[in-house]
Amino acid sequence: MPIPATAAPLRTELLRDSVHDRLRDAIVDGTLAPGEVVRDTELASWLGVSRTPVREALLRLGGTGLVRAAPGRSTVVAEIDLAEVREAHAVVASMHRLAVAEAVARLTSADLGRMRAANERFASAVNAHDTDAALAADDDFHAVAVDASANRAVATVLDQFGPVVRRLERLRFASLAAADSVDLHDRLVAACEAGDADAAADVAFRTWQNLADLIPDTTDTVTQETP
Repeated sequence: MPIPATAAPLRTELLRDSVHDRLRDAIVDGTLAPGEVVRDTELASWLGVSRTPVREALLRLGGTGLVRAAPGRSTVVAEIDLAEVREAHAVVASMHRLAVAEAVARLTSADLGRMRAANERFASAVNAHDTDAALAADDDFHAVAVDASANRAVATVLDQFGPVVRRLERLRFASLAAADSVDLHDRLVAACEAGDADAAADVAFRTWQNLADLIPDTTDTVTQETP
């Protein structure tokens, strides 16, 4: 097949993804609070981009439930819906289990080293009660297996539903639960190093399943403060 006469606008695609990620992270960390009206003109000015990538990002965020919009009405940051969080959590836990099961045979010594280093950063952040640093290190830890699995479907699902879970987890970060995760991370690395895919997958699932305890009953009220 001949090379197309025109090239795809890679720069535009990268910009679109970057804008989406910035807005997603702003919602997850509370910079954009639940119920807050978000206007594409203001967001575009804040990010220093045109309105087009912002509109596209808001559409994607609407698909994940992080913003709500209706024809003729304002777009707002969605309130935290506990039922949606529970559904997303179940999916995220299962996807991480699958990612690890498929990754074990592909993990290199360098990959295992990155997992250990990320868990060390995670443990240090937990001890310092630094929620942002802990969650960032936790993301880095689990990303190793997701990347090694080379399963694009898993990565896509986690990209869609992971932020829904992280949004609540950030609010209800508990040092005790996080300390348990440090140990589970160590066990996960050990199982991966031993080449035991079943054991590693089970530990991965347990690590994420433990987060279920952070999800309150639907009768509870969840609020998010602007940092």
